[in-house]
Amino acid sequence: MNRLHLLLLALLTASGISAQRHITLDLQSTIEIASDSSLQAFRSQNLYMSGYWEYVSFKAGRLPSLSLNLTPASYNQSVTREFDNTDQVYRYYSLKSYSASGGLNIVQNFDPLGGTFYVESSLAYMRNFGHTRYTQYSAIPVRIGYRQDLLGFNQFRWERRIEPVKYEKVKKEFLYNMEEVSETAVNYFFNLALAQAEYRLAKDNLASADTIYTVGERRFKIASISQADLLTLKLDKVNAENTLANTRIAMKRAMFSLASFLGMDKNTEITVQLPSVPSARTIDPDLALMHAKANNPKLLSHRQGILEAQRDVSRTRMEQHFNANINASVGFNQFADNFSGAYHHPMRQDIVSLSINIPLIDWGVRKGRLNMAKNNLNILEIQARQDELSMEEDVIMTVSDFNIQRQLVSSAIEALDLAETSYAQTRQRFIIGKADLNTLTLSQNRQQDANKNYITSLQNYWLSYYKLRKLTLFDFDSGMELSNKFDIQHHIR
Repeated sequence: MNRLHLLLLALLTASGISAQRHITLDLQSTIEIASDSSLQAFRSQNLYMSGYWEYVSFKAGRLPSLSLNLTPASYNQSVTREFDNTDQVYRYYSLKSYSASGGLNIVQNFDPLGGTFYVESSLAYMRNFGHTRYTQYSAIPVRIGYRQDLLGFNQFRWERRIEPVKYEKVKKEFLYNMEEVSETAVNYFFNLALAQAEYRLAKDNLASADTIYTVGERRFKIASISQADLLTLKLDKVNAENTLANTRIAMKRAMFSLASFLGMDKNTEITVQLPSVPSARTIDPDLALMHAKANNPKLLSHRQGILEAQRDVSRTRMEQHFNANINASVGFNQFADNFSGAYHHPMRQDIVSLSINIPLIDWGVRKGRLNMAKNNLNILEIQARQDELSMEEDVIMTVSDFNIQRQLVSSAIEALDLAETSYAQTRQRFIIGKADLNTLTLSQNRQQDANKNYITSLQNYWLSYYKLRKLTLFDFDSGMELSNKFDIQHHIR
C-alpha cells in the first residue's frame, strides 16, 4: 500500500463510520490511484514483469553457468554370447552390472564467435557381477573444450542485438499502457464531473422552476400572463423534476464506473473537484515527433520484428548449403580398480571431432525457406514504414489539437461567465415582469450549455495532453522522457 492509499484510508476513517463511503478526488489523485490500483494497471505491470524477467534471463545467459550432473544408480542385466576357443562352441553368459556417475560442468558462451567454452570434471564407478567380476573407477579430473557451429551464423550475436530492443519495447509498452490508464481515468473523472454538474444544474433548475411557477401563479391572478403560459411554467416544473431524477441516476452510474475502475468499493460516494484553468503553453510539433520516433513502442516492436526477420534470413542463407560443427577438448583421464587409483598419474586425453551434414536432394525446401524469410522481411519493413507515417500524422494532429485546447478552455470560461450573468439578469427581469417566458427559457438553456461546454473543454484539454504523453512517452512538464524517470525510480542502469 503506497502513501496515497494510506492518505485515502486516513481520510475515510477520520470521521468515523458514517464517513467511510465518501471521498473527494481531484484529477491528479484520480490518475495516481488508477495507476496503482486499477485492473488495467495490474495487467500492464504483470506484462512488464514477464518481459523484465526474460531480459534478466538473457543477461544471466552471458555469465558462466555451473551444473552438477548425477546418475546415482544404474543397474543392467543382460545375456551375451562368447566363442569358447577350447571347445569351439558359443557359450551364453549372464551379465549383471551396477554403475553410478557424476560430473561438474562450467559453461561460458563466447558471443563474438557464437561458440561455447566448457570445463568438465567427472567420475564414474562400475561393478560387474556376471560371468566376469570386476570393479572399475574412471575419472576425468579436468577437461577443457570448445564447440561451435561452422556455418557462420552466430546466434549469440543476434541475441545481443535483439534482446535489448525487446526489453526496451516491453518497458515502453508498459509506460504506454500506463498513459492509457491515465487517459481512461481522465474520461471517467470528467464523465462524473459532467454528471454531477448536470445534477446540480437540475437541482437549481427545479428550484428556479418552482419559484418561477409560484411567480407565474401570482401574475396569472392579475392577468399578467395567459393560462397557456402558466401551464407551460407548470410543465417546466414537472420536466425539471423528471430531469433531476434522470440526472441523479446518471450521476450514480458515472460514480459507480469511476469507483469500479479505481478498485474502490462500489458504494463509495465520490465528489470530484475540477482542475484549475491550465497554464498557457504550446508544444513544438518537431520536439514531440522526435520523442515519438525514439520512444513509441509500436515502432520499437517493428524494429524488433525487422531484426528477427534479418536473423532468420541470415540463418536460412547459411543453412542452405551444409551444416558443420566442431568440438575440441584437452584434458586427462584414468582408469583403476579403486578410487585413489583413478586419480593417480592421469593420462592425457585429446578429442577433436568434426561433423558435417550436406543436403543432396531436398526438392527446394531450403530455397523456399530462404525466399519466405526474405518476403517476411520485406513485409515487415513496408508495414513499419506505414505505421511510422500514421504515427507521425497522429502526433502532429494531437499537438495541433492540444495547442488550441487552452484557447478553447479560456473561451468556455468567458462564455460561462456571460451565460450565468445573462441568466441571472433574465430571471430577475422575468420575476418583475419585464421578460417573457421564451427569453427566460433560452437564457436558461444557454447557461446549461455553457456549463457543459466548459467541463467538456477541460476534458478535451487533458485528454489531448495525456494522449500526447502516450504517443511520445515524454513528460512535457518536467522535460524528461518517461523511460528515464522510470529507470531512476526503479534504480535501473
